[in-house]
Amino acid sequence: MALRQETEQAGITLNYPAHHGIQSARMQRLLRLLVACILAVVVPSMFGYAAADASVAKAASASTKPTSTTTSKTASRTTQRQGDSSISMSIDSATPVVTASSGYHLQLTLQNTSSVATGDGTLTVAANALYTFVSRTDIQDWAQGQSRIPMTSQLSQIDVGNIAAHGTATVNVDVDASAEQLASITSWGPKPVRISYASASGSANVSLHTFLTRSTDGLKTADTPAMNITVVQPLSSTSWQSNTTIVSNIVNAERSWLNSSSVADAIFTGTDAAKRERAESQLVAKHAKLQVVADPIYLQSMSIPARTSAIAQPGMFDITGYAALDTPDAYQSAGVKSSDWDASASMAAYRSAVGNTNATHTIIAWQGSGRWTRQALNIARQQGYSTVIATSGYDADTSGTVHTGKYVVPTDSGDVTVLTAQQELSGLAQGKATSSEADSETSDAGRLSRFVAQSAFYQMEQPYTSRNLLVCLKPGASTTLIDTLMSAVEQSTWLNLTDLNTLIASDAYLSGDETSDIVPQSSGITAASRKRLEAALSTFMASVRSLSQFKEHVLYSNPSSSPSASATASTSNSGDEQSLARHDASKVAENNAKGPSSWMTCLNSLQSRMGLLALSGNAAVIQRLGDAATGLSTTLLNNVSITPTDTVTVVSETASMPVTVTNANPYPVRVRVSSLTDSMEIVTSRYADVTVPAHGEAQVTFAIRVATSGSTTVHLTLLDRQGSTFSSAQTTTITSSLQISDKTGIAFIGVAFLLGVVGLWRQFHRKKDPDE
Repeated sequence: MALRQETEQAGITLNYPAHHGIQSARMQRLLRLLVACILAVVVPSMFGYAAADASVAKAASASTKPTSTTTSKTASRTTQRQGDSSISMSIDSATPVVTASSGYHLQLTLQNTSSVATGDGTLTVAANALYTFVSRTDIQDWAQGQSRIPMTSQLSQIDVGNIAAHGTATVNVDVDASAEQLASITSWGPKPVRISYASASGSANVSLHTFLTRSTDGLKTADTPAMNITVVQPLSSTSWQSNTTIVSNIVNAERSWLNSSSVADAIFTGTDAAKRERAESQLVAKHAKLQVVADPIYLQSMSIPARTSAIAQPGMFDITGYAALDTPDAYQSAGVKSSDWDASASMAAYRSAVGNTNATHTIIAWQGSGRWTRQALNIARQQGYSTVIATSGYDADTSGTVHTGKYVVPTDSGDVTVLTAQQELSGLAQGKATSSEADSETSDAGRLSRFVAQSAFYQMEQPYTSRNLLVCLKPGASTTLIDTLMSAVEQSTWLNLTDLNTLIASDAYLSGDETSDIVPQSSGITAASRKRLEAALSTFMASVRSLSQFKEHVLYSNPSSSPSASATASTSNSGDEQSLARHDASKVAENNAKGPSSWMTCLNSLQSRMGLLALSGNAAVIQRLGDAATGLSTTLLNNVSITPTDTVTVVSETASMPVTVTNANPYPVRVRVSSLTDSMEIVTSRYADVTVPAHGEAQVTFAIRVATSGSTTVHLTLLDRQGSTFSSAQTTTITSSLQISDKTGIAFIGVAFLLGVVGLWRQFHRKKDPDE
């Protein structure tokens, strides 16, 4: 009866089942024990919550006074959702892992978003040292400020001075390792922390909900096996651009630049590449367990290739996007062949980067803009990739217990090992909040605190189950941020960092037919990603067509086979004379002897490399390299041009119009010039064919016929040997001042004279009328 009264007072109702021979004294004792445990937790919590806002411990010292400034921060801010607050607050830095000697340190920024000063205020940092999160919902609710956990331990309370209108204040909180508030934490794991600011006037009131995670260091608790975790950083570039000097040398057929090394050097990773490379190399050297999956083309661009754990597909080519678009012919037409991004191409690029033709390495394909569907996995397997990394699309239902991120999926071309990223931890590591409601996860420091707390919760969830979680960072992530993350993971005593080979060798969570419900059914590619890839394909297909037009129908690579060989010979001689005059005859002779074949091969390779790197799907790279590829093909065609012609004045029925064609390319071209006037009375001959030597010019002549005085515009256009227009058109003017000075004119004058004589004769010899 006493037990029933206690439970009823606590809001718990016990309904005992009727006795049917099943209820035993042992069952009753167990039930009483269960109720006693519930009361032990619930009742103190109820009273603890009633005193949640009271000061239950002496405030720890705060070392730094807040400073107010009118400059604004770029970090995003989170304001309190209840009511309108004129203050926003964010975490600039925090102690992610609290040890026996670390203490707890915070740096916060408060921003006054209103046009009125705040007046004085108070910042309070409180925690619950004894609280243990019991479920994922529990920990997420706290992060979103939706859990009423009593804050029984005040870590610090600081007076914050007046914050000017639109100004900011930086507040430092330092809790010493010897402080009673930290010493009261006797169990390891994540603890809830609430950071609150309130102005004295009551106009501003905002809170953040974050975590303090205590390690096992210095605690007298039984250790459980550490959970394995593999942290992977993709090493690639999102700033590819063309080197205009090297591209120009290739276009001009500078002999020393016509090789594969020149093609590689023609595309570089930006002006800050050296600085970025040094930072990446230092990061990898500092954190030996950080796993690096590198684009082998990026390694080629580095002066000293960084240490890598594996290599990815060349240029981080978007294989999943390729599978989603399902248009292999379009990629081929864009100059990107499947052999450009298969596993053998990846290995060849890696060997080139390290300067060892016998080097080998683990090859893993990295996920692109789509998901690793079964079709995408089959394509990857056909291309020689037996292992891929899935950054998303797998383990969409995260309600289950976390497990080893490995699946073995059968495809038509063979089994593929899929290494899947743990979604919450990877998202936080990539700068994504767990939800828009998580108020402290708007900054890197806030997300790092949640990352550490979440990983600790996962280990506590199943402390004796062997697992290996994969955490994927994002391409181009800040090396400073990665350094901070890795340092936090290395201090997390409940985590054991492993390498990729260990993860690959671990037992698969599911394999074979068991994966049928796990593999994504749809690509999941966004409309924006699809549009970018389609735009890139369109751009590079156009550049391929222009290169092909120049090679097949403009470039004149075999003059001896032409029916106009004699004319060509004279033109070539003219070109040689021009080269002698320019003092570059030896260069022209060298290029002619070598022939344009290697030149065009180099140009096509350069265009193909631009396409491969652009089809990684990055919008900025697509734009830059798309423009470069368009410029490459356009330059070749525009190098053949019509020299502007002066106005032609015609004083007779027939005349001639000379037109000069210039070729700035290093090899001769043969083209057709079209001439068309706007008048029916002043016309020219229609076409004239011409062969123009390398770095030279040639002249053609059009016949003019005039039937009347006046003027007209002549449109001069270059056509390739198939009759397609290229290069820029030119216009000139023909002016006719027709004079009668030829035989026809004399005949006209004679006839007029005779008619005049006949008229006079009739006038003198006609009979007159009587009345006249």
